[in-house]
Amino acid sequence: MSDTIENLEEVSFKIILHAGNARSSAMKAISLAKEYKFKEAGAELEEAESETTKAHHEQTKLLKNEADGKKNDISVILIHAQDHLMTSMTVKDLAREIIDMHRKMQILEGES
Repeated sequence: MSDTIENLEEVSFKIILHAGNARSSAMKAISLAKEYKFKEAGAELEEAESETTKAHHEQTKLLKNEADGKKNDISVILIHAQDHLMTSMTVKDLAREIIDMHRKMQILEGES
């Protein structure tokens, strides 16, 4: 296996790892918000953001290679990594909206 392929696989797996961590933290944030534990939910969202940033840094390595004229081979692992990253970003964005809805529900329930 060439150094380029090994590096591509390593970067792909790091993207998968960090994106998976981000998604898990975002889902945990939603669960905490359902219990009106907004401080803890916020901490989980911060962790999701941190993990997303790490995944983006790995992705940027690949983008930089291409910008420098070094072609990246497309592999199923890389496609899977990109899918994980985009899914985790969507879950994180939706988590923010869901947490906001739970905050509003808490206010409405308090007024009832």
